[in-house]
Amino acid sequence: MADRVVPPAELRNDVAAILRAAEAGETFLATVRGRPVARLVRRRPRRFVAWGAVVDAMRDSPVDEDWRRS
Repeated sequence: MADRVVPPAELRNDVAAILRAAEAGETFLATVRGRPVARLVRRRPRRFVAWGAVVDAMRDSPVDEDWRRS
């Protein structure tokens, strides 16, 4: 998806609408005098997994014997 370019005046005047659109998945490129200075994007929330689940997954995964010998 292409960024929507947002000059300082639009960002200042429409910050609430821009944040709502970013929350909905739109991306913005903030500019100063036509130069890009910042990108506003929505990031997916991090998903944390219990350490025991990681250990179990690694224990059950096959090991590449060629890699083990190196």
